[in-house]
Amino acid sequence: MGIAGDIALIMVAAFVGGIVARRLGLPLILGYILAGVVVGPNTGGPTVSSAHDIELLAEIGVALLLFTIGLDFPLSALAPVKKIALIGTPVQMLLTIALGYGMASLLGLGWHEAVWFGALLSVSSTAVVLKTLSEQEVLGTLSSRVIIGMLVAQDIAVVPLLILLPELGNVAGGLSALGIAALEAVLFVGAMALFGTRVFPWLMGRVARLGSRELFLISVVATGLGVGYGTYVFGLSFAFGAFVAGIVLSQSDYSHQALADIGPLRDVFAMLFFVSVGMLIDPAFLLASAPVVLAVVLVVFVGKGLIFAGISRAFGYVNIVPFAVGLGLFQVGEFSFLLARSGRSEGVLSSSTYSIALTTAVVTMALTPFAARAASPLYARWRERFPAPAPRTVDLPAGELVDHVIIVGFGRVGGFVARMLARLEQPFVVVDVDPNKVEAAKDEGIPLVYGDAAAEPVLEAAGIREAGMVVLTIPDAVGARLVVERTKALNPRARIVARSAGEEQLEDLGRLGVYEAVQPEFEAGLELGRQALMSRGFGAVEVQRFSDGVRRELYAPISDDEGRDGSDAGLARLRRASRMIEGDWIEIPENCALTGRAIGDLDVRSRTGASIVALVRGDEVFTNPGPNLTLEPGDTVSVVGTNEQRAGFLALFDG
Repeated sequence: MGIAGDIALIMVAAFVGGIVARRLGLPLILGYILAGVVVGPNTGGPTVSSAHDIELLAEIGVALLLFTIGLDFPLSALAPVKKIALIGTPVQMLLTIALGYGMASLLGLGWHEAVWFGALLSVSSTAVVLKTLSEQEVLGTLSSRVIIGMLVAQDIAVVPLLILLPELGNVAGGLSALGIAALEAVLFVGAMALFGTRVFPWLMGRVARLGSRELFLISVVATGLGVGYGTYVFGLSFAFGAFVAGIVLSQSDYSHQALADIGPLRDVFAMLFFVSVGMLIDPAFLLASAPVVLAVVLVVFVGKGLIFAGISRAFGYVNIVPFAVGLGLFQVGEFSFLLARSGRSEGVLSSSTYSIALTTAVVTMALTPFAARAASPLYARWRERFPAPAPRTVDLPAGELVDHVIIVGFGRVGGFVARMLARLEQPFVVVDVDPNKVEAAKDEGIPLVYGDAAAEPVLEAAGIREAGMVVLTIPDAVGARLVVERTKALNPRARIVARSAGEEQLEDLGRLGVYEAVQPEFEAGLELGRQALMSRGFGAVEVQRFSDGVRRELYAPISDDEGRDGSDAGLARLRRASRMIEGDWIEIPENCALTGRAIGDLDVRSRTGASIVALVRGDEVFTNPGPNLTLEPGDTVSVVGTNEQRAGFLALFDG
């Protein structure tokens, strides 16, 4: 069946590999790579008929992956990391090329081939790293912004590498070609800026008015891949062009719908890329050359990781950032395949060097998800051995901080909480590790401690031992866990309110003893659902009762105290009692036996056990209403009691 049969075989293999990886608790990427090994040309059993055709489809997967990342990645997020991206990345690549040159010399390669080998190792995998960051739900952290900034710079640098490497014997000719490529890149970026601000919004508006989701999806895919092809014609990277297109188009009003529509298609094609990576692994070559390959992988892992960590530290990034950058970008990337093919066509790279480079790339890609997960525990061990220096503070109030709020993170959410507390003149301190956010807080006069909130000295500087509450606004689940553990150790009395990225994190927070959390996407969806129900004619009381039930169901993982140790037995009893003594908002209907009668005359408490604690009448709200207040049709009362007691109150409606 040709390529159709190959795709069917890959789909089945990737499905099985994905299930195995998920059941073992491993990233899906590894399942896809394993599927590629199984159906690749280097192993027995079912095999694809044309690996080259799959590689071509995989390029579309990389382009769509970068296009969607660009759609969801605000251009402003790259601005704070421009220095390390534009200056640090070239330094990193030169140092890695020198590292690769040294390894190649030890392997007996000539200087020309050694430079090519070093260049192959200098670039990291944009597709693997972005997929790993997305699966770990850490795309919004400072570490991820540094990583993405450096990845973008590397992708740009591939173009001059492709121009200069074949001209190693004729540097002047290479510099001339490089100047032409730079001019083409400037023209392309200018054309993209014009297209993204003028043409694309007009085009998407016209397509959207046609009312066809299918046409809208096709227009989005055509835009991403079309721009990518345009960059290829210009002599730039196809995938990089798609990423730039996504960033430019992210400013459009239609970017969110485009991202939602293209997501499933992106996942399928990205899967093809990871399977194609697995197809490059030759188990026989891996076994025959195991000592050399393992030595190269080890040197790349340690050497390149240390280079990235050192560069990020040299540019002022501290705490967990160097660990995350070094362990996230040590691998050899997919653009190395492009450089390797170019080296083979130029006759520079031997068959053995070519195989070693590709095998190293695939093995390091497969190790990336595990290494990225190790960043947080390694940083925690590092801090235990080498405590952080005294943190820098900004605008902390004079005197001792007592019963104040510590806000971890000064992003959009943390900034809103801080400004609200400041307006109400409540004592608080913000903790953040991003230098740019520290400057923003300084400009606003916000009291702030600069540093990682997972470090004990930073929390001490923020007055953790006397704090009444800690508000966690950071989206990083791993970082939030470390902050909770350190807070519990230093001040068990502090009330912790955490931002949750999903149900899995809610369960994790519940296990840590955090009983209050907010899931922003859920709260937004619940409010939209309430508005939809109100527009469908449901009463306000019914809508509120239903939404309260849904909220209790979602937040059950952090409110269920069963199975906790005996130290929280008293708190568990109180929370179980609170769940039993719940309240309802009940509307007094027309022709009800209670209307026209004073609350005191009804003797509600002695007859039912329930209590009326509030009453709403029009725009008036009566809290703890007295016995002389008369109930009227249309009043809404808040009744507190057990389920049976509230049911008894409803029975009074019929007299």
